[in-house]
Amino acid sequence: MTLNEDLHENAGLTILLVDDELGQLMLLRMLLEQQEYKVVTATNGQEALEVFRKNPNIRLVVTDIDMPIMDGYELIRCIRNEQSRYTYTIVLTSNEDKDSVVKALNYGADDFLTKPALNEELQLRIKSGIRLLRLESHDALILSLAKLAEYRSEETGFHLERVQRYSWLLAEDLADNCPDLQLTMAFAEEISQVTVLHDIGKVATPDNILHKPGKLTESEFEIMKDHATIGGKMLLDIFSQTGSHYIKTASDIAMYHHEKFDGSGYPDGLAGDAIPISARIMALADIYDAMSSKRCYKEAFSHEKVKAIIVEGRGKHLDPDVVDSFLRQEYVWLAIKERYQ
Repeated sequence: MTLNEDLHENAGLTILLVDDELGQLMLLRMLLEQQEYKVVTATNGQEALEVFRKNPNIRLVVTDIDMPIMDGYELIRCIRNEQSRYTYTIVLTSNEDKDSVVKALNYGADDFLTKPALNEELQLRIKSGIRLLRLESHDALILSLAKLAEYRSEETGFHLERVQRYSWLLAEDLADNCPDLQLTMAFAEEISQVTVLHDIGKVATPDNILHKPGKLTESEFEIMKDHATIGGKMLLDIFSQTGSHYIKTASDIAMYHHEKFDGSGYPDGLAGDAIPISARIMALADIYDAMSSKRCYKEAFSHEKVKAIIVEGRGKHLDPDVVDSFLRQEYVWLAIKERYQ
């Protein structure tokens, strides 16, 4: 994909250039406008922040560090405190000023560019930022679809929030206590973030089955089971286009969170370690929340009753390591359940 094709997909994106050296500012503006980018400028951090807050299309900022009134560090800090959108920031620095680069990165900068900025390097830095922002826009769309699936399922109000927190507790604990699983804290965080997509395939489930108050017939249950394959394949298709590991983890969870440790689950009958660890974690989080919450077809079970069912399923439905993780922290789960009623 060419840079101009990249730009076409981000037609609403605006780049903010910030530098008190007018010559450098005009040079950068000229180089970017030659590539048909939309550019706005500012000569200090305070002016830049005012421009940034007035223009929601600014998603990428290239800023100098040493400026009057407000320097680049403070500008980056203020931008990072804006909750409405993520903005990719690149700092301008000299070859000799490595300490400033480190400090800027600590403040939240994403990348740096050495002065004088060469056109080729500038374009590559901008392209990297656009690529990240495009991935973020894909993720935002998918998270919106997750909420749509939740609304269609008529789940209890904080279902996604609860399973997200339960999954984080499990993943964090397993990273600390089960080194054989090779779970990093970064992957634990990723798992918790994408659990909201676990039932995205339910957008394709017929209403009469999704909202049936009684037990499903055998044929109805077979249709219900399709949501795992539909959701998994939908996310896998997006992964093939974006290469986002975040989306691949989401696909694993959506596809395999109904597999059972003994191989009796669906859709593929996977067993043991053949089931991705993200899906094994999600399976317990989803079971706990489904059983401890009121649904259209059942009343909520008590924590003790759900705990007994989970312990009974150890090594059968559920991964023993994941069950043991739950038992190490069950009272934290109870607190989350009560907080997000």
